[in-house]
Amino acid sequence: MLPSLRYLAGTAGPSGFGSRTTAEEATAAGDLRHITAIITGATSGIGAETARVLARRGASLVLPARSLKAAEEARARVRAECPGADVAVLPLDLSSLASVRRFVKRFLDLGLPLNLLVNNAGKYADRFAVSEDGVEMTFATNYLGHFLLTRLLLDKMVETAQDTGVEGRIVNVSSTIHSWFPGGDDDALGYLDRVTRRKIPYDPTRAYALSKLANVLHTRALADQLREMGANVTANCVHPGIVRTRLIRDRDGIITNTVFFLASKLLKTIPQAAATTCYVAVHPAVSGVSGKYFADCNEASPSRLGASSEEASRLWTFSETITAEKVQKSIHVVSTGLFRLQAHSSNADRAMALAV
Repeated sequence: MLPSLRYLAGTAGPSGFGSRTTAEEATAAGDLRHITAIITGATSGIGAETARVLARRGASLVLPARSLKAAEEARARVRAECPGADVAVLPLDLSSLASVRRFVKRFLDLGLPLNLLVNNAGKYADRFAVSEDGVEMTFATNYLGHFLLTRLLLDKMVETAQDTGVEGRIVNVSSTIHSWFPGGDDDALGYLDRVTRRKIPYDPTRAYALSKLANVLHTRALADQLREMGANVTANCVHPGIVRTRLIRDRDGIITNTVFFLASKLLKTIPQAAATTCYVAVHPAVSGVSGKYFADCNEASPSRLGASSEEASRLWTFSETITAEKVQKSIHVVSTGLFRLQAHSSNADRAMALAV
């Protein structure tokens, strides 16, 4: 009850910020002219506000997008408010592992440093679909594409931190909805296996919850990897809050509209929803903090499953295997009690069994 009252009142937490803090307020003391950031999903909603605010503080931005037209429009909006802002756009379809690789190559060819990676883009798929790599579409877009993007950019981030002495930061945007995935006998990878093979009905909310749980688990495992590397790079995860972004507006209808009318006092504005992302991305108070989950600009607790180091390790191993460059388009997941991945390489059809 007390956390709910604090949320409604916008009471500040230990950070000095709360649920009503805006992204501009969370970055008010920041001079980001030394920062280069990649922000996915920056053409609308929370991502666009994150880009706008970081540009106002002087950051150089790279905006990946599936639609270059949308990205160009986003760049124009940023430059209209921040004349002279350094904003580049590059094509990226997160549901395609090949597209992720092409984006990373294009970015590295630019010779830019990389201090900040904000994995913000999200998709809610009403109907079942699989990506060109054979992965359920919501999971592929919200998690797997970001996993590969992060992995391929990590060396550049570590190198930039070493060269500049400025801590690199990775921010994974999740959601409290990650706690809606129940766990128990229905483990994350087992569920992905069954839904991909159409052994169980597709539930879009559950698929979305799984992808957001994967974001949380990715953060935990990534932070462990960074510590082992001794890298001056941190990784944290955020719940931005519930806001009527385009992702939710796509669900327009009498029931949805009525629910949002009745719950209007619980919703955040987009500037408020972007605050936690911006706080974790650049605020000095978060320096050295890694592997944590934040909400309302304060450290919070993920779900029990989201806090599982064992589940994080299993997901990491699976993700490394399924995104390996030798793995091509035909990916088939089979379940034999333990989770197993069968993948076909371009050299020959062969099975790689992975028990995790």
